Amino acid sequence: MRDVARLAGVSNQTVSRVLNAHPHVRDDTRRRVLAAVRELDYRRNPAARTLVTRRSGTLGIIAYESTLYGPTAMLYAIEGAARAAGYLVTVTGLRGLDRRSVRDAVDRLRQESVDGVITIVPKPFVAGALAQVSEGLAVVGVGGGHDEAVPSVGIDNVAGARLATRYLLDLGHPTVHHVAGPADWPEAVERADGWRADLVAHGRPSPSAAPGAWTARTGYEQGRRLARDPSVTAIFCASDQIALGVLRALHEAGRRVPDEVSVVGFDDTPEAGYLLPPLTTVRQDFAALGRRSLDLLLARLDADGDRPVPERVLLMPELVVRASTAPPAAAR
Repeated sequence: MRDVARLAGVSNQTVSRVLNAHPHVRDDTRRRVLAAVRELDYRRNPAARTLVTRRSGTLGIIAYESTLYGPTAMLYAIEGAARAAGYLVTVTGLRGLDRRSVRDAVDRLRQESVDGVITIVPKPFVAGALAQVSEGLAVVGVGGGHDEAVPSVGIDNVAGARLATRYLLDLGHPTVHHVAGPADWPEAVERADGWRADLVAHGRPSPSAAPGAWTARTGYEQGRRLARDPSVTAIFCASDQIALGVLRALHEAGRRVPDEVSVVGFDDTPEAGYLLPPLTTVRQDFAALGRRSLDLLLARLDADGDRPVPERVLLMPELVVRASTAPPAAAR
């Protein structure tokens, strides 16, 4: 480090600040230090850093093994935020939703001497089990599963569902039908709650909504049922994957989207804008989710009696309007 400081014409402390992504460093100074690092091919000594800071510079991520877009996007966002902050990342999969699986995952990360753990929590049980087995370890949960003992960051699913429902009502639809996700996933329950709450708030009929799965098959099966009802003019889906199945069912039934039926999804998957028609949906800012979860974990690591750490942070989603929604024919 002394050689880098000498070549860049700065102090050892300034080099340390640059290498640790400290925000209070001038841009020209940061460029000189990074140029010196590249010229000298400087590599930090992790063991020395651990001795000085009593931290390993490594964070653990516990992720439920899933191919669903939401959990996968959360994983990439958290990993990216951690690496941008100068942390190495160790990811371990949660093979089951039971206490032993959670304990085994935490034990594996303890063996890696991680400074703290961010866990993508798909269900409340996991958050509760995590609180019981992570004593002495800084832990933050991400997602819908929440336990008061574990600080967490999530998307405001209720607000997102109300955004979608209110938008469809404002277009002139008399009510909005819902194709729900799994009953044991907090995200699905919260989105159904938000949809129903907005209908009640506007004094509109509240149709029944049977829980399903996060699959296009669920959307297709429920979409075929809804397509047979000519009074259905607006459908809010719990995910874009579900909306994909609904769109096919409506197409096969000869119900044109959006001329006869408007469809809204949730997630804003990369494919949403390329469906036929392009899908109106609720976008989750996964990059912000990754940054906020990392900020919350670092605050836990640095917490003292004078700086309380918030227990729950909710991020507001955004409605992305595309061509799958329009006023109903009667309003036009």
